[in-house]
Amino acid sequence: MGARSVTVDSSGDGGPDSGGSGTEWPVSLAGVSETVVTTLGPNERWNVAALGVHAPDGDGPATATTWGRTRTWRNFRERGGGYVQFTRDPVDFAEAALSVREEDDPVLDSADAWVEVDVERRDSGSEGDTQWVEWALHPIDSAVERRVVPTTNRGHAAVVEATVAASRLDVPSYDRETLLDRLAYFESVVDTAGGERERAAFERVRDLVDAEW
Repeated sequence: MGARSVTVDSSGDGGPDSGGSGTEWPVSLAGVSETVVTTLGPNERWNVAALGVHAPDGDGPATATTWGRTRTWRNFRERGGGYVQFTRDPVDFAEAALSVREEDDPVLDSADAWVEVDVERRDSGSEGDTQWVEWALHPIDSAVERRVVPTTNRGHAAVVEATVAASRLDVPSYDRETLLDRLAYFESVVDTAGGERERAAFERVRDLVDAEW
């Protein structure tokens, strides 16, 4: 798919415990990791979207589920893969989750690590009127762009949760007023505990969501 060349902060043989390129996941996956994925569209540009990556079950592959006939679903089906990226930037995550964003290059500047994956359809079904497809994610290349010391910021977590609530506002099986109450609460958390980027991200959420709370 034409990964760009990257510079990493440390050398090694790839994989979750070392820098450099490789064919392993560049992080140790646990639970569901909220990531950004880029997939190549029919216009030869990279669509940017949010993607929850489920950690492997035993010896199985990591998986992700697409809901509805989204651009990610289309591009997974037609192109067979994409770039899963681990970014701490809440603005990039909010835009990935709620907007239509396209880039010329597959890897975002904010990505701390990325992994190019081939995808394989594992299962499919429907929930209400929405189709879903579960994909196996098979890493074929990966790199660590930078190493960081993680910090815990409630404002960042609130931005992520706000994008989830906002994405469900028009889904009939969810109560809209409950979701709006959640958005108001998450905004208060960002105001109290968030930094400059978290506040900028929540402004993007407000810009991108056609609702008041």
